[in-house]
Amino acid sequence: MLLMLTTTAEPATDLGYLLHKHPDRAQAFPVAAGTAHVFYPLADQEECTAALLLDVDPVALVKGGATTGFTLGQYVNDRPYVAGSLLAVALGSVFSSAMKGRCAARPELAARPIPLSVRIPTLPCRDGRELVERLFTPLGWQVVADPVPLDPQFPEWGDSRYLDTTLTGEMRLADALSHLYVLLPVLDGSKHYWVGQDEVDKLLRAGAGWLAAHPERTLISRRYLAHQRPYVRTALERLADADDTDVAELDDALAEPVATAVPERPEPLAVQRRHSVLGVLKELGARRVLDLGCGNGALLRELIADRELTEIVGIDVSASALEAATRAVALDRMAERQRERITLRQSALTYTDQTLAGYDAAVLMEVIEHVDESRLPALEHAVFAAARPAAVVVTTPNVEHNVRFDSLEAGRMRHSDHRFEWTRAQFREWSGAVAARHGYTVGFRPVGPDDPDVGPPTQLAVFEREQAPEGGR
Repeated sequence: MLLMLTTTAEPATDLGYLLHKHPDRAQAFPVAAGTAHVFYPLADQEECTAALLLDVDPVALVKGGATTGFTLGQYVNDRPYVAGSLLAVALGSVFSSAMKGRCAARPELAARPIPLSVRIPTLPCRDGRELVERLFTPLGWQVVADPVPLDPQFPEWGDSRYLDTTLTGEMRLADALSHLYVLLPVLDGSKHYWVGQDEVDKLLRAGAGWLAAHPERTLISRRYLAHQRPYVRTALERLADADDTDVAELDDALAEPVATAVPERPEPLAVQRRHSVLGVLKELGARRVLDLGCGNGALLRELIADRELTEIVGIDVSASALEAATRAVALDRMAERQRERITLRQSALTYTDQTLAGYDAAVLMEVIEHVDESRLPALEHAVFAAARPAAVVVTTPNVEHNVRFDSLEAGRMRHSDHRFEWTRAQFREWSGAVAARHGYTVGFRPVGPDDPDVGPPTQLAVFEREQAPEGGR
């Protein structure tokens, strides 16, 4: 993968001082994924271009655990060829002093804006040029981004998801490098390493001076931190402190859906959904219930009102959602006997938790669509293999019904945090495969009016664990 950085600030060869890399020498630097090469295709007084070429070692990539979510992902992927997190890490390693704004030889040059141009021939971005502009334009860059065809010899195949991109602007080199370091992985949407708490510090350190004021700071934080909500929440809190903003405005764990009701419906869809789930739990005879992804506690209120339920556990990854759920069920004012029936806990649903094993039923009400599809196998294992309740109730939007929502623009999802919305066929295929893998049967029910053309607004699946044969284990 290749990145070229050009300046016309005379003498342009001073770029070598700023980057701490001499224009007359080609240099190589070992990095975790392979070797980073720095060389200058052009170096004169009027114009100077520094190139960073990252030669990825495929074996090192596999040993590092970089995959793309499918069986052959560690062998068949685009990681060595696109400007993503691998290139960002190389930037931070090879140009670390320049990124910090240090230049002992030309300190005055490091402190002032200079004309810069950045060329990235293969910038991955599924969302196209518009997202590149939304991210870079507020920072002072002009963007030219042309789609790369899948094959120039076969134009009928169309364009790839990669953009041949040139950014031009006038700014400090340190700022330009920090923009690239943060936004390349954001545009790619995939990191080659595990995202942990230290990534929050890394994001805020690299984004110091510009991220807090960026209009897309929430999107940037989400994508950079791989949609890990506890980390995103921490980053947004710290950015809000820096910008005197109420963090509640930035946390969409409690955000209302874009579409909530279809015209001429006797009661809101959310109410119909909760009543459908409660009806299924009664049919199942459940007494001990898990509300997985309980959100702001709307279902918990209904569950606690059912005296037949002896134990209720609400789980959510968002601390703010759990605070809202605590208020929704009035936990602090609840009688002690009632309070013994309910527990609220913060946890990610993609992590195995053996304390959740043995319950009569688990509910995933409007939850799975908030999980990246590549993470669904982890959620499946945690719920159906590890916790393994007697029954699982799952609801999710039916994307076919979206055309019936007058307030929903064509092609837009019902909630800003949805990762996907499935058709009835897709939901049935996923549910059937999950049931077969883990020894459950599954049945389907509509929630809301079952439109003859596009089906119901919400689809519901009831998984019931099969009984072991008599005499079996």
